[in-house]
Amino acid sequence: MSTTSEAPTFVPVAPKWSLRSVVPADVLRPARFTLMGMYLAAYLYWLRFKGLPIDRISVAISVGLFLVCAFVGRSWRTWGVLLLDCLAYCAMWYSYEATRGAADRGVLGLDPFPLQVESVRNIDRVLFLGHDPNVVLQNHFYQPGVVRWYDVVLSTTYMTHFVLPMVIMAVLWVTSHRQWARFMKRFATLLGIACVMFVVMPTAPPWMAAKNYHLIDPIARPINWRGFYHLGFHGFTNDYKVQLSDGNPVAAMPSLHASFALIVPAFFLPWVRQRWLKATMLTFPVVMLVALVYFGEHWVIDGLAGWVITGGTFWYWNRREQLTRRLRAGRARAALGAPAPAAATADDRAIT
Repeated sequence: MSTTSEAPTFVPVAPKWSLRSVVPADVLRPARFTLMGMYLAAYLYWLRFKGLPIDRISVAISVGLFLVCAFVGRSWRTWGVLLLDCLAYCAMWYSYEATRGAADRGVLGLDPFPLQVESVRNIDRVLFLGHDPNVVLQNHFYQPGVVRWYDVVLSTTYMTHFVLPMVIMAVLWVTSHRQWARFMKRFATLLGIACVMFVVMPTAPPWMAAKNYHLIDPIARPINWRGFYHLGFHGFTNDYKVQLSDGNPVAAMPSLHASFALIVPAFFLPWVRQRWLKATMLTFPVVMLVALVYFGEHWVIDGLAGWVITGGTFWYWNRREQLTRRLRAGRARAALGAPAPAAATADDRAIT
């Protein structure tokens, strides 16, 4: 009886490694989280007792303070990129305010374009079979001195216009500069188109058409603050009444409230898989449009135009980014000597 012996098989053992051995430890990360937590607490305190900051300067200061807290300990190069981004951000809003203010006084010495009043009102009446939706909503739901649950919902939704887009910008700024750049390309394009339309198509809102031109029945205004006031944000109300006198009353077309309410969920929609969650996200711009019409701030066509422009900006930049990805992939394949694919894959069409 014979036995055979087999040589032992040598199994290499992979060396143990940790993330810290590859990526340097970020010793200031706890400090950043602490500062951002303190900032959030201070912001909520200000919101509760001082009011919601809605003017561009106050919002810019609040966003700047958040970014300082979030970028503590970053490299000088990162701070340099942040500075350039902030300059571009300020230039964007300065252009918006300057153009929006020129909507009713002409540009470069030219006479102002004719004010649109009857045309937008007639479009709304065609869409709603001869009815004025602003008047219908207020006649059915508005009660002087009484704040209903829908007043709270609509008022809160309306006020997110002054905060939500900037919060998204700040969060993307901190988490992914690439995604921040993608969002800002769409946002700046939307704002630029709106600025042109403010100049060439100055449009009176429904409350002005009722008060100054008597085209529709009287509209109660301003009532968009009542829901916030009911929640206890009393300090905000007085500040907002001051802000009402600073804006241009004939820059209603398109509605940036409606546009901003759509651009935020539309940007994140491709990352969401659940259909019910997508549908829930898309109810937000619908609620915003209902609020705008109910408060007499915009015509329905203002909001629809804002949605169309928002959709157009996404279509344009999605196409541009898809083309850029294909060009880069083609250059990479050419460098490696690989054949080009016969057709675009799903990854080529995906929004990344």
